[in-house]
Amino acid sequence: MEEINTIDFQKRPGSRKKVFEEEEKSYLQQLPQTRYKLTEWKTAKVQLNYHIQVELMYYSVPYDYVRESVDVRLTTDLIEVYFNEARIASHKRLKGEMGQFSTNTDHMPDNHRLYLEHNPDNNRKWAEEIGPYMTQFVSYILEMNVEKKALTILSSLRNLSTKYTQKELEKATQTLLEIATNPTVSVLKGILKRKKKKTQNRKIDIDNHQTNNDNYGFVRGAEYFGRVNK
Repeated sequence: MEEINTIDFQKRPGSRKKVFEEEEKSYLQQLPQTRYKLTEWKTAKVQLNYHIQVELMYYSVPYDYVRESVDVRLTTDLIEVYFNEARIASHKRLKGEMGQFSTNTDHMPDNHRLYLEHNPDNNRKWAEEIGPYMTQFVSYILEMNVEKKALTILSSLRNLSTKYTQKELEKATQTLLEIATNPTVSVLKGILKRKKKKTQNRKIDIDNHQTNNDNYGFVRGAEYFGRVNK
């Protein structure tokens, strides 16, 4: 090869090596840092469960794109999803047994994400934020019931946080654990309602007392009785 490249041309001056060095070498560029990867493109439709199916594997996309058709770029180890030429999702390519799911929780609607996060550990963390009595009550529920039933009960318990403050929940739970040998959420609800009603009645009594004090004595004044000199 060295001999062929250095032999002079027959019909023009120079050789292959000279042409390369004088005309072509300056245009060479550095090789890319990563090897070139073969790319394959497919199209897919986003299913109601906000996943697309690619070669019998399932990959999530943001749920806003449900029912939309998307473009899918596949390489050996990566899958990218595009909508109107903008990338909306990427996943490590699944391999092995068919039917696997790759799900990004950020792609899920809020109610699905809350359901996914509704597990024993997260419920214990929630209880610890309320206080020690709530932590004790949640632990009791998890220990006395199978997990599925316990999570259903805890869902009802956590809904109370939309109506009552953390302080009210902790105080009511303390009362529950002191009076009940078998504490339940329904008994806790009753305690909360009674405490709230008691607080409201106390507020009404205070308001009435203030009103009565304000109305004490004559309020019509001397002008009403014609005693103002004109």
